[in-house]
This record gives sequence, structure tokens and C-alpha cells, in this order.
Amino acid sequence: MAGPIKTEAIVLRSLRYGEADRILHCYTPGRGRIGAIAKGVRKTRSRFGGRLEPFFRLNLVLHEGRSDLMTVTSVETVAAYAALRVDGPALDSAARACDAVARLFDTTEPQPPVFHLLANELQLLDAGAGGVRGVSSHATHENQLAFRLKLLLVAGFAPQLSACASCGEADHLVGFSGAAGGVVCSSCEAGAFRLDQAAHTFLTDALAHPLAQVPNGVDGRALRQAERAIAETVEHHVGTHLRAATAR
Repeated sequence: MAGPIKTEAIVLRSLRYGEADRILHCYTPGRGRIGAIAKGVRKTRSRFGGRLEPFFRLNLVLHEGRSDLMTVTSVETVAAYAALRVDGPALDSAARACDAVARLFDTTEPQPPVFHLLANELQLLDAGAGGVRGVSSHATHENQLAFRLKLLLVAGFAPQLSACASCGEADHLVGFSGAAGGVVCSSCEAGAFRLDQAAHTFLTDALAHPLAQVPNGVDGRALRQAERAIAETVEHHVGTHLRAATAR
């Protein structure tokens, strides 16, 4: 039934539409990914100001009518993440995180853990932005890959890492196969790519630890192999491609 809807949301994308409107792609805890139109938002006297930009965490009031797009009627800022907006690496990481959510969860099916994972990622990027003394930047290659792994875990597609995905062998794990569903042993490695121990360790640690505790300083070869493992898993299960993570 048409009517007002109140929801928290994170803006994934914001596109200009017509002379003064914006089309928003948002992720919400209770309605998954939604589309909305903010009418007149680009006018100088708009009551929405500049709050309908990517990465803002908002409380929205929306009108749901017959169109696929809801209409924004009220906006309240929960978190602006202002620091990451003036930090190039943090801004880039935030954009890639939102893009990953948009590609992997392109439905209205509610996935509250996805919303909270994205909010946590934006908070970490914001807290470490701007070179604040004593605070580490989270805009790293390792962080981006760990975030994607955790999205796969929520989606139910996390790769098998503790034993061969084909035969269950716990030793001699030397490769990775997206089609098989994870690491494979030397007897089942046909069609798989080589996965070094360092890459296997990173994947395991990234899944086991909170985003704030993801190990840094990982060898570049290991990270490239880990990213390939994630990419093959996504392609096999979802049939899409994620933007390449940025190496720092």
C-alpha cells in the first residue's frame, strides 16, 4: 500500500536527473537496495542541502507510490563521514565498498548485516582519514579485500578455506577454484590456480577478524592471489565482476 516509509539508509550512488532532481541508490537494513528521487534537491534553497550524496548515512522519510522510485520527503543526517571526503584513498575505498554492495546485493531482500557492515566500513575509513596522529588508515588493499570477503560470508558464498573444497583433504592445499568453492589440494588442483600459503593465511585471517583488525603489510603477490580468489567466487556464484581493489 502506498504511503510514508521511515528507514535508515546509506547512499550508494547519487545521479543528477532533469534540471534540479537527483536519483538515489540506497542500501537500507529493512528493505535492501532501494531507488528514490529527491525532487528539487539541486536548487539553491533546497531543504535537503548537500546531504543526499554518496556515503551519507541518513534517516529518510519516503513516499512509496506506484513508481519503482520512492520520493524523498524528509532527510536527517546520522553520519556524514566528512573526513573521508577530503582524503583521496579513503574516498576511493568508500566508493569501491559501496559499489561492491550494489553489485552483490541488487535486490530489495532485507539483509541487515550488509547495512551494518557497510556502515562499519565507512566509519573505519572516516576515523583513519586525514592522517590523524595515532590513528591508522584503513584505506588499504587488505581492508578492501577483507570487506568483500565479509560480504560473501553474509551472502552465504564464503569460500571453503579449511579443507579441500572437492575432496575434504585437510593437507596439501595448493590451489583455489571458484567453481569448486574454495581451496583445493594437490590431487584436485586441475583447473585451479596456484594459491600460496601467504594468500591462504590472509584469506583465513581476514574472515576470522573484525575489519578493524585485518592484518596489513601483506605481500603483494599474496594479495593479488587473494583478490583473484574473491573475484572467481563472485563470478561463479553471482555472475558479476567487482571493480579491482586499489593497491596501496
